[in-house]
Amino acid sequence: MQTANDIAQNKAAAASGLKAAVRILDKWRASGEQGEAILRVSHSTYARARRGDIAEIKLDSDQLTRISYLLNIHAALRMLFENPDNLYGFVKMANHNPYFNGRTPLDVMSSGDFAALYETFKRIDSLRGAQW
Repeated sequence: MQTANDIAQNKAAAASGLKAAVRILDKWRASGEQGEAILRVSHSTYARARRGDIAEIKLDSDQLTRISYLLNIHAALRMLFENPDNLYGFVKMANHNPYFNGRTPLDVMSSGDFAALYETFKRIDSLRGAQW
């Protein structure tokens, strides 16, 4: 059984993860609508996360998993690129590999489909050897 302290720690971790994910999306120059679709959060939750006003945030397991994938995509890109233009610009570059078919990774993830987020992670992670 979770204690009140465990629940508070979990909420704090979720809030920190959401804030980090929103900061990354901002650096990727994702629109609010794109960020909301990728993370599957409401417009008000996304806006509150941008302001850092998410003390009472409640996220479900799907949203937490989406945040995790986004943070892991960012971590893989950090391993691949030292140049900030590539690190933060890669997801907005047209990708002509078979899965992307000329679309940008951000466009693919912005569909809001969980599988698109997973497949984007899998393909970006494979660029660095996928050795987590």
